Amino acid sequence: MQDAGQDRNFWLGFRRGLSGLSPCCGQARLFASYLKIVSRCPACGHELAQYKSDDGPAYFTILIVGHLLLGPLLLLEIVRTLPIGLTLAVMLTGLVAVTLWLLPIVKGAFVGAQWAVRDDGTQ
Repeated sequence: MQDAGQDRNFWLGFRRGLSGLSPCCGQARLFASYLKIVSRCPACGHELAQYKSDDGPAYFTILIVGHLLLGPLLLLEIVRTLPIGLTLAVMLTGLVAVTLWLLPIVKGAFVGAQWAVRDDGTQ
């Protein structure tokens, strides 16, 4: 590994991952497609496929969306006064859109955090 002796900063890796950049160098894209991580960073050659982020990003995304959107929606009076069909259509569309937008961001941060703590998936 090229950065075996490099000191890894957690917040630097986290921020680079949030931005969708390689946590190691911050120069190349982290994702090859929507949620597919590139196997090797084209800029620095760091092996990115070693960071396994199976269900963690999905759990954190659900936690964030639930607290930021669903909680406040339950307190709004307009939710109780609109017809249920309209309320469900608007809420479900919004929830799906925010979840799909947030998922790659959270996955990038997850990979950046794994890079910082040197979690390569081995036991």
